[in-house]
This record gives sequence, C-alpha cells and structure tokens, in this order.
Amino acid sequence: MDIARLLANRASSDVITCDVDMTMREAVAILAQRRIGALPVMRQGELAGIFSERDVIYCIEAEGEASLSKKVGEVMTAPAITATPATKVDEALELMTRRRIRHLPVVDGGAMCGFVSIGDLVKSQVDDLAREAEAMRSYIQSA
Repeated sequence: MDIARLLANRASSDVITCDVDMTMREAVAILAQRRIGALPVMRQGELAGIFSERDVIYCIEAEGEASLSKKVGEVMTAPAITATPATKVDEALELMTRRRIRHLPVVDGGAMCGFVSIGDLVKSQVDDLAREAEAMRSYIQSA
C-alpha cells in the first residue's frame, strides 16, 4: 500500500501547521491542545521544516524557559524529510526508523498534501495483516 491510500480519506486542509514566525510558546500550545507531537512549519505557503516535541526539549534544555519566545523558524528541524503519495508504507517506515523520526510531511509537486505519523503507518500495516489473516481463514474454511 502507498501513502496516497492512507491520505485518501483525509483533506490536506485538515493538517495542522504553524508559521515560521510563530513563537515556540504558541506552537507548544497547539501541540498540547491538539495532543499531537509535531507540526509542519510553513513559510509563505511552502514547507520550511518540522517543529516537534524533541525540538522543544532540546531548546529548553540548552537555553531555558526564555527560549519559548524564539520564533519556530529558529528552532525547527530543517529541511524536513518528506515522502510522496507514491511512497510505499513499508518504505516510509524504513525511512522513519533509519532517520529516527516520527512524522513525515507528504509532498506532491512541491506542495504539502498530507502529514503522516509512524502510528498511522503501523496501524495501516496491522490492518493489512488482519485483512490478510481473515482472507486466509475464509479460504481454509471453504476448502
């Protein structure tokens, strides 16, 4: 299965983002309120990077609470590691494992069209395995 099938039931407008000029404090509030771990960071409508819980931790550890006033663009992880809609789920999981990341913006023709987490990808594989197991059970019972 490819990422396009995962995104088929989601609108790209549903992706929660932040702007490079937003303060870390504002972005942290979005993470907390939405109970999410990362935000794609946009600059004039284009993907500029990723702001994640890890960025918050590293920045606060290095600079203290005052770092919450910094702009997201100063502390985000950039450039963002991305996938395309054609990327296979297992390829995306391998990339995320190798690069030690948990979120992937999905980019098509230079525009962000979705955002997936490692949890989304694992759930997809578990669902596929469950369907396959059920198909095998049905086949065995009918033989």
